[in-house]
Amino acid sequence: MNALGRFPETLIPLDESPLAVHGLSAGYGGKPAVMDVDMTVIPGTLMAIVGPNGAGKSTLLKAVLGLVPRLAGEVAVFGEPFARARHRVAYVPQRASVDWDFPVRVIDVALMGLHRELGLLGRIRPHHRARAEAALERTGTLELADRQIGQLSGGQQQRVFLARALAQGADLVLLDEPFAGVDAATEAAIVRVLKSLRTEGRSVVCVHHDLGTVAEYFDRVLLLNRRPIDEGPTDLVLTDRNLQATYGGRLSARHLALVR
Repeated sequence: MNALGRFPETLIPLDESPLAVHGLSAGYGGKPAVMDVDMTVIPGTLMAIVGPNGAGKSTLLKAVLGLVPRLAGEVAVFGEPFARARHRVAYVPQRASVDWDFPVRVIDVALMGLHRELGLLGRIRPHHRARAEAALERTGTLELADRQIGQLSGGQQQRVFLARALAQGADLVLLDEPFAGVDAATEAAIVRVLKSLRTEGRSVVCVHHDLGTVAEYFDRVLLLNRRPIDEGPTDLVLTDRNLQATYGGRLSARHLALVR
């Protein structure tokens, strides 16, 4: 049951869920930034994590990945602990967390998605490069393959990191604020790729900040403000009551109008 007393309308076996979180609390220095989170990702869907600044959205995503200490609760990826299923998960971090001065080319970033196959010696064979180039082409960045990553615009950099995730061939893709600070063309390109992943039966979980596009981009949503407010199909969850519970006095009538 969620925080407002509504049971999830869809129940699936945990071993069939790309990502199942139960009772998760996580934070820094032993202090929780998110508490008691339950979340179940339905296979082949696009899911948004939405809430105000400081709500713990990025912390939740990083706790799933083991990048932030979990204080309580459980995380299952395709029914297994993350450590066993990490090869099935791709992660696209916030742009602000990346060292863009690192001297690496765009094609090299895409090839990083194949690190499990390349191994320690990193011997790149023609089929590896072909997969990396296909991922770049899919994100509209193949023509940039030999450019240094630091020479690109913010939108181009974001698409290249998405290409790295595509090259990995993961079944579950986690993205942290992929639309932050990008131009409209990049946002549209990213949305097209995410929807194509859904068509392929893959699942996407995305930390998102724009209430006005949640219903357009995502099938399901988790509303979060340190604790979960509600989770489910976007059209059922994005109610005035839920949004006020999530944002409180920070949500204006204009913002409410955007999601209607």
